Amino acid sequence: MDAAARILLRTFPRPLTAAPRITRKYQLFSHPDIRPARMSSTSAPGSAAFMKAIEARRSVYTLSDKIPVSDDKVVSLVEGAIKNAPSSFNSQTSRALVLFGDEHKFVWDTVLTELKPIVPEEEFPKTQGKVDNCFKAGHGTILFWEDNAIVKSMQDKFPIYQDRFPVWSQHASAIVQFIVWTALANEGISASLQHYNPLIDEKLREHFKLPDTWALIAQMPFGEATAPPGQKTFKPIEDRVKVFGK
Repeated sequence: MDAAARILLRTFPRPLTAAPRITRKYQLFSHPDIRPARMSSTSAPGSAAFMKAIEARRSVYTLSDKIPVSDDKVVSLVEGAIKNAPSSFNSQTSRALVLFGDEHKFVWDTVLTELKPIVPEEEFPKTQGKVDNCFKAGHGTILFWEDNAIVKSMQDKFPIYQDRFPVWSQHASAIVQFIVWTALANEGISASLQHYNPLIDEKLREHFKLPDTWALIAQMPFGEATAPPGQKTFKPIEDRVKVFGK
């Protein structure tokens, strides 16, 4: 790569998208005969349904082990999120484990095992109650991981961005988590997002025989809500979104 190209790359960094895939998509839809029809406001809800699903996604800590859909449906949602979520340079670093039954319970037993030596003895019963009643009581758990072997390979391939790939990997994981969480809510399944990593990483990698390069990012226990979530409050939107040039 010559000096001019390096300057352009610094000036116009690539966004968090699967660029080659998007390019092919625009080429495919360039012909009017095969361009997908735009949904009209009268025939379909368009973005309104998506925004409603986002509003339905809440952190719920009162879970039962029941869900209104099959386990296979949950697996399908996670697979769809992992497959279609964007990632920097289409690196596809995100990984997931979908756990049910005893494997789901193993995660939260491991959390308690690792917490017990470091939580004050008088406070541990409260901690155990939280883990058992808010997380382990659910129907299952989704573990979100990132494969650092791919992150390292991207750093080697594009050294000019080597300090950014770990950050972009976290972005990719966040997108997957959001998709899964929203999709679950859309199916009537409640969940929350927990972060007991890296405390439990090693035990989980050993138990599930995962590569050492997999780094645990988050844990999502899910199930059917036994009580509604608390009221959500919002900061003024005008302080959070600025519009110019309108």
